[in-house]
Amino acid sequence: MTDPIADYLTRLRNAIKANHRVVEIPASNLKKEITKILFEQGYILNYKFVETDTPAGTIKIALKYDPIDKVNAIKDLKRVSRPGLRQYTGYKEMPRVLNGLGIAILSTSKGVMTNKQAADLKIGGEVLCYIY
Repeated sequence: MTDPIADYLTRLRNAIKANHRVVEIPASNLKKEITKILFEQGYILNYKFVETDTPAGTIKIALKYDPIDKVNAIKDLKRVSRPGLRQYTGYKEMPRVLNGLGIAILSTSKGVMTNKQAADLKIGGEVLCYIY
């Protein structure tokens, strides 16, 4: 597999379209950080890191749905920076996702964070994905 982040986003996207409650994803440190950000921003209900026979383990993610009309909290997941075409941004050119309603997840020198956190710290980095 050449792009594990795209695989992570695709597994989430497929689980949302199939109306699953829980999705299991092979873990890595970067995927764990992205999952923590999704939880902090309110896009997923809960998560759990499960140790298995593989060295990294798996991530169990409970997806968040509206109780009335059964609509998921995540409308779209979009991979921005790919292995063949990296996308970097400085803090002055920080992307605004859906006019501020969505988030961009960045990999910076201070760790993985959202575009708002990176702009507050005045650091740029690689734009991993957009979520809204």
